[in-house]
Amino acid sequence: MEEKLKDFYDTLIENLDSYNGEYASFIDCGPNLFKLMCDILEYDITQEIRKDLCGGIAYYVVPMDIIPEQIYGPYGYIDDIYLSVYVLRIVADEYGYDFIQKIWDKPQDIKNVMDDCESKALDVLKEEEIKAILTYVGLK
Repeated sequence: MEEKLKDFYDTLIENLDSYNGEYASFIDCGPNLFKLMCDILEYDITQEIRKDLCGGIAYYVVPMDIIPEQIYGPYGYIDDIYLSVYVLRIVADEYGYDFIQKIWDKPQDIKNVMDDCESKALDVLKEEEIKAILTYVGLK
């Protein structure tokens, strides 16, 4: 019998499914932002944007990032979400929010989701953490 491997998106959903703690309203956006970055890779985009997206995607997978999930649990996704929004803003600057909205498979307006996630992440992250996150993936 062949065993089906779980998609990383499914793993993220499962990891956050029962989380009802502080910041849950925007931490729940993490899996969908991850999936959006993956979905954008299927389009004809520049190599620079592709590299930035791959950095954002890889950051979710790295076990010991700036705020590691292994130590902080779901709270550890705040830095991943911040980086997702940062990278998606690069995509929006190049291709526009309409491009991203067409790929986004959720009913919410992607710009509003990004604005909300960025605002809430910035309420939590310190300036040195933001710099460390961007440096970690080579964006600063």
